Amino acid sequence: MSTTDITPEALRCLGRYDFPSPADIDPDGIGIVAVGGDLAPDTLISAYSQGLFPWFNEDEPIAWWCPEPRCVMVPSDYLPSKSLRRQAKRERWQLTLNQAFDEVIRACSLPRSDGLPEGEHTWIHEEMIDAYTELHSFGFAHSVEVWDNEGQLIGGLYGLKIGSIYFGESMFHRATNASKLAFWGLMRLCVQSEVMLVDCQLPNDHLLSLGAAIRPRADFLIQLDTLIGKRSVQWHPHSHQPMAVAMLDSLKPWQLKL
Repeated sequence: MSTTDITPEALRCLGRYDFPSPADIDPDGIGIVAVGGDLAPDTLISAYSQGLFPWFNEDEPIAWWCPEPRCVMVPSDYLPSKSLRRQAKRERWQLTLNQAFDEVIRACSLPRSDGLPEGEHTWIHEEMIDAYTELHSFGFAHSVEVWDNEGQLIGGLYGLKIGSIYFGESMFHRATNASKLAFWGLMRLCVQSEVMLVDCQLPNDHLLSLGAAIRPRADFLIQLDTLIGKRSVQWHPHSHQPMAVAMLDSLKPWQLKL
């Protein structure tokens, strides 16, 4: 499977399943539009190309969601806070692209400081980890990593890129604001790569504090139809050089490897 030279129609028709229209099956905007299927790469790409994503607990049937409304971020509109800018300038941390996907997704799967019992994971369980790791091997799923000055992974995020839209999945941090710096790095990478929209799926206070906005589902799906067909700079495992977080405020911080 390649990320190039696939039409939007072909992307939506990948896999064995015909997903229903969110507007037809979910007119009240509850969010869930289908149950069942599998997490094969073709199925996932077809679902995301239609605005759907899987969200379910371990040992439950696969549930496919298309929330109403949708939480999105326009990369060119993103503005980091003054305090984050100051921190970026003083830290000796580095950002990388696609250098530790497995570590990032597994870190995102671990319990947060929000009351989960010890040993209990988030909805990112082994079935999800295996599925998105396979998507990463096909060049659709990507991670942004933050490393401290001792080379330790302290933050990151992962998601999917199809055409000129990035579908964000999850982020984590082990040091203050490391996930925010990863998000800032993603925004700058998207602008440089001509990625026009980041899908944040469901709104939460953290995403809204970063500048995400709420958009009606119907409007999102109309724009999605155009974005998945637009070309953007490809993100390969070794396409971009590591970048010091202190460079985030520069004109074009991410440099392509020649």
